[in-house]
Amino acid sequence: MAENKKQAEFSIDRKISKFRTHLTPEDELKKFSHEELVARVQQLEAYTYQLKNIIKKSGSNVIDNVTLIGMDKINSDTSGETCTLKKKNRPFDFSKCSKRRILLRILYLGWDLDGYAVQDNSTKTIEHHLFLALTKSCLIQDRQSSNYHRCGRTDKGVSAFSQVISIDVRSKLPSEATDLSQELPYCKMLNRLLPDEIRVLSWAPAPSPEFSARFDCVRRKYRYFFPRGSLDLGLMGKAAALLVGGHDFRNFCKMDVGNGVVDYKRSIFQASVTVMQQNDPQLESPYDMCEVTIEGKAFLWHQIRCIVSVLFLVGEGKEEPQIVTQLLNPEQPKPQYPLAVDLPLVLFECEYEHLLDWQHEQEELSRVVLKMQATWTANAVKAAMIGKMLANVEPKLEAPVLAQADSLVMGVKPKVYQPLLKRQTCSTLETKIDHYVKRRKLKKNEDNDQSGDVEMK
Repeated sequence: MAENKKQAEFSIDRKISKFRTHLTPEDELKKFSHEELVARVQQLEAYTYQLKNIIKKSGSNVIDNVTLIGMDKINSDTSGETCTLKKKNRPFDFSKCSKRRILLRILYLGWDLDGYAVQDNSTKTIEHHLFLALTKSCLIQDRQSSNYHRCGRTDKGVSAFSQVISIDVRSKLPSEATDLSQELPYCKMLNRLLPDEIRVLSWAPAPSPEFSARFDCVRRKYRYFFPRGSLDLGLMGKAAALLVGGHDFRNFCKMDVGNGVVDYKRSIFQASVTVMQQNDPQLESPYDMCEVTIEGKAFLWHQIRCIVSVLFLVGEGKEEPQIVTQLLNPEQPKPQYPLAVDLPLVLFECEYEHLLDWQHEQEELSRVVLKMQATWTANAVKAAMIGKMLANVEPKLEAPVLAQADSLVMGVKPKVYQPLLKRQTCSTLETKIDHYVKRRKLKKNEDNDQSGDVEMK
């Protein structure tokens, strides 16, 4: 019986696929005469009768309206882009619902994901899962009509403790309602459909219909976690302090000229290096967990990971803190150096001028905490086990090995260190701009030949 059912389902899928490719466009149908339309309806009725016979032979207990089953199949292939009510088999009527512009605060562990932004060649992105949940829960009709903005775009492997998005969603209450206690449980609805590594922590009504999670954000804070190892945190702190202020950060990022980014001036409000968790309050340990904290309004591609990579070189004593000032000089070509790895980087906080009324669904927040505690337990137990192993093995060494932070920089560590300013340099910004102008992807202003005076074609 199970084999017959599988064969029937396969047959249905094939017929639905064939049906989908033979659907007549609406414009063509309007050109049909009355007799042609009658013939078309009779043809579709015969098709429906044929599908019913297939299901009867398989012994499946399904609804009689086979054509609607086929449409459900088609809807499921769109990854939730069209919201349907499966029980009634008809589209959700959004015209009968109120709308509310809200902000969602989202937490995600990006270690096993391919980044935040949706990609054509991957479904392992935060945005893919988020919009799948939003459409399946019928909170939005589609992305295009949702007036969606995100505060930041994190790369593959990067996590967020407080990513914020703004979006127009279905509401249970009139838009002017101020008592939000009876509003839809947005966090609960979405978390039921999201994978465990992505959680919605809270939501807030937007201060205005035009409010944007991206453009109204006044401060973004990133943190990068690392073990002390052999690093000199004092030297790293001095180097980090030189980043504060408005600078050209072209030597502390991956220049994205191909996408029209030619202005690399950004402002850093605060940069520090601190001990986050000390094993022994009286003694420094190479296993103390530390963090680099950097705050600014906007950041460039890989900017934090480039900064951390240079700070590690300073902490190892291979570069002086003043190397930061030298690299902030736009006349200095960028030397080639590897990125710090993505795993310890977190978009920690996003701040807004408006006082936002964050709604915390206590029952759902408790579920989030339970899941996070389970994840912490699994990883803390592993860390404790490896710590015990190290405690047994390290005393047997004749000389200590302090390489706890070495694995946080990509590539192979060279045996002989070459100073940054003596290394081979990358292409300059001006060279990159000329390259894309020649490829006709950028247009340079003939009246002003400055590197920043270009526009996308």
